[in-house]
Amino acid sequence: MSDLLSTLLASRDWLMADGATGTNLFNMGLASGEPPELWNTDQPDNIRTLYRGAVNAGSDIFLTNSFGANAARLKLHGAQSRAHELNRVAAELGREIADAVGRPVVVAGSMGPTGEIMAPMGALTHELAVEIFHEQAEGLKAGGADVLWVETISAAEEFRAAAEAARLAGMPWCGTMSFDTAGRTMMGITSASLADLVEKLPNPPIAFGANCGVGASDLMRTLLGFVAQGTERPIIAKGNAGIPKYHDGHIHYDGTPELMAEYAVLARDAGARIIGGCCGTMPEHLRAMKAALGSRPKGPRPTLEQIAATLGAFSSASDGTGDEAGGARRERRRRG
Repeated sequence: MSDLLSTLLASRDWLMADGATGTNLFNMGLASGEPPELWNTDQPDNIRTLYRGAVNAGSDIFLTNSFGANAARLKLHGAQSRAHELNRVAAELGREIADAVGRPVVVAGSMGPTGEIMAPMGALTHELAVEIFHEQAEGLKAGGADVLWVETISAAEEFRAAAEAARLAGMPWCGTMSFDTAGRTMMGITSASLADLVEKLPNPPIAFGANCGVGASDLMRTLLGFVAQGTERPIIAKGNAGIPKYHDGHIHYDGTPELMAEYAVLARDAGARIIGGCCGTMPEHLRAMKAALGSRPKGPRPTLEQIAATLGAFSSASDGTGDEAGGARRERRRRG
């Protein structure tokens, strides 16, 4: 337990993670289709502002601006040769902010999916995926990240490749999947499947869980699915701030700070140890979450009925784990 995240988990009942990266950067002027990772070198003050916003709102963990900074995704912008550099700078900026806070704050090196479909269904082999993730991991390590944070994964094969890359880099890691297709990931993984997968890895993550997805209610149902498997590994909950709505040419998330405060408390009571937000989650949401977590005593594990009544209805009747869930949805692949 020499790494900072494990040390904090050993001494605290819960830790608060950060909120959205993309939503906050779009509000700073990031254009649609523009890779945010290029801002690490082109607009470093904006990235410092992003990180500082989470820290000042009370986050114990914040993710680096490196979600899509792998060679496969950067190739879309002709920047694949810059993968190591962009990850290193993302972590260096994070280290700068974290070290100036005066309290322990974990710099988590974000590693999102490659955007490619893995073999045998697609062309991306395990070996190539490991190479892509390993390059990213080494950049984040060189920049001073405390932990690697693999997120928004849909396929078990890609999760395994990222885990192997973390091992090769000699870095502790965490991993989350996005359960956004009737309780499953887009490649058909259920909450039970992920809980089983992490324990079978040669180097399991410090913590695992769910991020993004549909809304806070659905993420809470997935969280209860992890707990039902009896896992003793710390669970991560990083839900979106409500549901996305298209308004005046922009995507807005309808989750208020008050709603996200309720979600944070429910997530803690359900068993999550690391609680944060994903798309749409701004510093004002984080401040409300931190205040609620710090002031409201731990309650009993919430029921599905309580979750729906507090956070809104589920997007599907099934949580993806029963016979009625149907087969895996394999026609789409999440692209971040």
